[in-house]
Amino acid sequence: MLAALLLAGLLHGSIVNGQALPEGITKTASVEGITEYRLKNGLKVLLFPDLSKPTITVNITYLVGSRHEGKGEAGMAHLLEHMVFKGSTKHTNIPQELTEHGARPNGTTWLDRTNYFETFAASDDNLKWALDLESDRMINSFIKKEDLATEFSVVRNEFEMGENSPQDVLNERIVSTAFLWHNYGKSTIGNRSDIERVPIENLQAFYKKYYQPDNAVLLVAGKIDEAKTLKLINDYFGSIPKPARQLTDVPTIEPVQDGERSVVLRRVGDTQAIAAGYHIMPGSHPDYPAMDVVVELLTNEPSGRLYKSLIETKKASQQYGYAFSLKEPGFVYFAAELLKDKSIEDARKALLGTLDSVAIKAPTKDEVERAKTKLLKDFELAFKSSDRLGLAMSEFIATGDWRLGFLYRDKLEKVTPEDVVRVAKYYFKPSNRTTGMFVPDPNPDRTEVPEAPNVEALVKDYKGRAVVAQGEAFDPSPANIDGRTKRIEQPNSIEMALLPKSTRGNEVNARLTLRYGDIKSLENKAVVSSFAASLLNKGTTSRNRQQIQDELDKLKAQVSVSGGGNQANVSIKTTKENLPAVLRLVGDILKNPSFDANEFEKLKQEQLAGIESQRSEPQAIAFNSYQRTLNPYPKSDVRYVMTFDEEVEAIKAAKLDDVKKFYKEFYGAQNATFAAVGDFDETQIRKIVTDEFGTWKAAKPFSRIVSEYKSIPAGTQSLQTPDKANAMLVAGYNLQLRDDDPDYPALILGNYMLGGGFLNSRLAVRIRQKEGISYGVGSGLSASPLDKTGTFTTYAIYNPENAERLVKAMREELEKVQKEGFTADEIKAAKSGLLQSRQVSRAQDPSLAGTLNSYLYLNRTMAWDADFEKKMESLTPEQVNAAMKKYIDPAKLTIIQAGDFDKAAKKAADKQPASSVSGSKN
Repeated sequence: MLAALLLAGLLHGSIVNGQALPEGITKTASVEGITEYRLKNGLKVLLFPDLSKPTITVNITYLVGSRHEGKGEAGMAHLLEHMVFKGSTKHTNIPQELTEHGARPNGTTWLDRTNYFETFAASDDNLKWALDLESDRMINSFIKKEDLATEFSVVRNEFEMGENSPQDVLNERIVSTAFLWHNYGKSTIGNRSDIERVPIENLQAFYKKYYQPDNAVLLVAGKIDEAKTLKLINDYFGSIPKPARQLTDVPTIEPVQDGERSVVLRRVGDTQAIAAGYHIMPGSHPDYPAMDVVVELLTNEPSGRLYKSLIETKKASQQYGYAFSLKEPGFVYFAAELLKDKSIEDARKALLGTLDSVAIKAPTKDEVERAKTKLLKDFELAFKSSDRLGLAMSEFIATGDWRLGFLYRDKLEKVTPEDVVRVAKYYFKPSNRTTGMFVPDPNPDRTEVPEAPNVEALVKDYKGRAVVAQGEAFDPSPANIDGRTKRIEQPNSIEMALLPKSTRGNEVNARLTLRYGDIKSLENKAVVSSFAASLLNKGTTSRNRQQIQDELDKLKAQVSVSGGGNQANVSIKTTKENLPAVLRLVGDILKNPSFDANEFEKLKQEQLAGIESQRSEPQAIAFNSYQRTLNPYPKSDVRYVMTFDEEVEAIKAAKLDDVKKFYKEFYGAQNATFAAVGDFDETQIRKIVTDEFGTWKAAKPFSRIVSEYKSIPAGTQSLQTPDKANAMLVAGYNLQLRDDDPDYPALILGNYMLGGGFLNSRLAVRIRQKEGISYGVGSGLSASPLDKTGTFTTYAIYNPENAERLVKAMREELEKVQKEGFTADEIKAAKSGLLQSRQVSRAQDPSLAGTLNSYLYLNRTMAWDADFEKKMESLTPEQVNAAMKKYIDPAKLTIIQAGDFDKAAKKAADKQPASSVSGSKN
């Protein structure tokens, strides 16, 4: 009888993990490990158990974005996202709670949706807290007038950050020109006037209308018990009543474009840019995957058609493109950057000619398969991690249904060259294009963009595929990590740290570092050292750049190579079955580089363009000046920080023969370290690494470059950046400190309260939350593990008009820490949050691989972390406050500010009332 009841329950979707569903909840769908339920108030719930992650991600998606805003409400959805962090009835200090729970949170707003998420260490208490938080702020957020008074200027500050980039502004202008009526033409960040003038009553009404259970999808992913989690969700969300109001979708439909449109943007900048956009189908349309293939085969580096027509011909320095998957008909966008001395007309003709060519010159089967392989690899990698999956799902939820993600993958696999030509021919027409130039057309060929199909019918009977391999429930404690890690340390050969464990999708992450040279032998070699590392993956003696990329895509691997100074680094992400082949490919990349002359010249152009694009940017200017001030090494020293002009001169002067010579003299693996974390065969991988790198020796010896403490006098610099809406402040000084000094744990905890955490640090509460001066503000403290050198740094992004207010507030908060210190309650909460955050970091395999790799060189084990955290946990308020008083001194600050201060001063002067003067006539 019991068996019959259970079978009946399963057939009717009322059983989960052998237990009856809570009353009022129905099970509606299940695909590849994700199950959808619906509460009686309309809330959709997605559960994705993943025991391989010792973390949980709670993500709630509201089906409201900038598309739903009315006249005068531009930016309201995004502004509301900020306001929801200001507190609710039961959670009055949300940033403090997020920090205490060691969460990695955020909120994002886009055209069709808004989402909030927290990733935290898996525990019943943390899960209950997160569900209570999201259920309470769904309907009980304060949205108070006094909070809006400060937050609107923070959002305006974020708006001004985008205004600093000519490329971002060009994108906004083109998209707004392409959409005459539909809200997709409005930037999600909004416009300055609406941000500044929005009435609190309008914001509250917007919140009450859209932040309701029947307009939301809750996803809980990670180390959860499905039945237990579902009951908790019902406990916290089930009592929220379904609202009486009826939501109606925005009725505006963008009319068919009837001729090419153009826009010209004139602003201060250091590089030129061209771009073109087209109206395209909604993300749920069957042709959308083919459009993604079109974008990939056009922009892929180095085989993409735009790359070949713009970069290889040196008409431009950078090119890119993207298509957004949106609920309603959207757009595809392509752009390129070029130096001032290049012809923008030549680049424009090349861009448009290449876009037109897709419909004329059919892509080969290899081109299409290469694009599909790359896109499918990215899809699979994103969908293997439960915390990343939750965020990715928000986009498909906004498009119409979460199952569209799997349908997208299925349809992508079936895209043919004929589909690519058909889609490109239909959409890439001059009459459907918006660029930087107007061209009259007496016979317009117009495009009817299809409406979104019936998504419910599309996904109704979709079952998906078998669930990917599940991982183990891994304990990220230092003791367990040490117990599971096999260290292989041999003199004069590569050292290894291998941590095999079962992972979701058999994923494995690895890090490899080569160390070379010494302070003397590396003199005047900073640029050639950087070029040597950057050229490694651009071709070998047996594979060209494209063949390397194709092989990585087929192996479902992400491999990045970087370096400069006295080391080169390789980062690897792949699967168990492919790791051996990937390691052999990495061996070929590192040991047999071709140093192709054409790739060398292209790399020089890319780096020159990168420098030019930063010349007038406040953030780049401020940080460059800050680094130069605090690190005054001689020009010959490999650690010397160049000016932009010096870097340009050095890049132009660099010779390929010097790069080859550098590689021949310095590259080898006798001082290398390698770490791997994930699903792999330890014996097999140890042998491959030894075979590939064990006997590879560098000609010149390696000797660690000793860091030197430099006492820099306090001072201020104000750097003018004309026509930039935002300014940047960087301030700090050097510390005579090592990370094993007794005061270090107290300083790390103290800085966490001063400028770390999530919006609840002393600096964030004062400068962002209370005064609304800065969108981004914080501080950092670091110390070397080997030498007595460290740095304390603070930073803020702000409006140039607020420069004096910002410096005053920052100094006052630092002085307050010196004089008054932190309270026992602050310290208790900070300990909890910081220790949990460190646990979450160890649960991330890429981060853990990096730590193990670094610890081989430092001769440390995870016992160091355990000891460090034990010391932190035992800290008293007196110890923390004494350490902060000893080391944190606002009188020592070097303060660098970059912004348009002349314009701010003029604006302030114009606001001053004219003085009246009495006089008499003669």
